[in-house]
Amino acid sequence: MTKEVWKSFDENTLTHSAAHYLMTIHELLEAQGYARVTDIAKQLNITRGSCSISLKPLKKRGLVVEDHNKFLLLSEEGQRLARVVEKNDELLEVFFKEVLGVNDDQAEVDACKIEHLLSIETSIKLCSFIELMKSDEKVVREFKKVLSKQTQTCQSSVEECPACSQTCFFEQPVVPRKTRKALAAL
Repeated sequence: MTKEVWKSFDENTLTHSAAHYLMTIHELLEAQGYARVTDIAKQLNITRGSCSISLKPLKKRGLVVEDHNKFLLLSEEGQRLARVVEKNDELLEVFFKEVLGVNDDQAEVDACKIEHLLSIETSIKLCSFIELMKSDEKVVREFKKVLSKQTQTCQSSVEECPACSQTCFFEQPVVPRKTRKALAAL
């Protein structure tokens, strides 16, 4: 089974791009009461033509509906998926920032990368975990104290480390987001 798990990625309900189209339509409808191809393209910083092409599969699946005036709406399922992805993004950002201590910018980027991939089961468990971590229970306070004392460096060799198992994250160069953007622009 483990060798076949990677194939389940193809069974995902939404692609990264589709999730952002649904969320953008949802945000526009909330903010201004309507969404047009032009509005979505502007929000996503893409061309209207590219936006129209990308919306076709979402319309075909019945997630996005276009009325006779060319205004876009989300079907019930489209709305549900947009809300789930938005909630996953929120949960992941909180988890990365408040539990793991990841900086705000990196937490936002990482949450965006995986917000559309979580199962409902995982989302529910993550939500419960975050609620627990926000509580004032003694065990949580003790856990947070121990977690905050964790070092940011490896304490043993790669061969001896139970976490590393041949690849040590601490030996990998950490490239700040701004540097990665600058390098990508070259």
